[in-house]
Amino acid sequence: MNNNSDLTKYIEPKFPVKCEEKIKRSVFIANVGICHNEDEANIFLKKTISEYRDATHNCRAYILGISGTNESQEYFSDDGEPSGTAGRPILLEIKKSGFSNTMVIVTRYFGGVKLGTRGLIDAYSGTAAKALKMLEPELKIITKTFRISFDYSHLGLLNHTLENYNSEITDRIFNENVILNFKVPLNFCESISSELNELQSRGIIKNIEYISE
Repeated sequence: MNNNSDLTKYIEPKFPVKCEEKIKRSVFIANVGICHNEDEANIFLKKTISEYRDATHNCRAYILGISGTNESQEYFSDDGEPSGTAGRPILLEIKKSGFSNTMVIVTRYFGGVKLGTRGLIDAYSGTAAKALKMLEPELKIITKTFRISFDYSHLGLLNHTLENYNSEITDRIFNENVILNFKVPLNFCESISSELNELQSRGIIKNIEYISE
């Protein structure tokens, strides 16, 4: 489960998964996908609905962004099931799992036996939970992206400085000056910012920018 006290990293699914449960003649199929925004969530939903076009319900929920933070976006839908019996229980299972950027769609083929409110909640939450437990987590490190420019003579010094903070150079531009774009793990941002500002005060770095992502 994601530890929200440590917001320098989070987990999201490495691969999509699917599982199926049969409960009192109804078939419940949970599909879990990796979705980073509403467009990806809508594509995943349309694909799933197309695959199970004869299903009775396609109930779903997602958490976009980093779970447990103010920036995350949550959504759920009962898709015709009684209010509160499907979408919200699925969302609660995603929250308990600690996964971010995750969408769960639980498709139901009605088997002719009504489950009742408690039965529906247990069926949807249970199927979602089983699928979420099948996921392989992928650890993601939260980063910020910087851009600096400097003379060619300082390239060795700046490369060494960035290596000290586990930075990942994402773009190199060699014009009149060297321009580097690089990602820095969030827990190193304060320290590297202080060192870069010090290098700028000494005239080694000409310009520092933070690039929003």
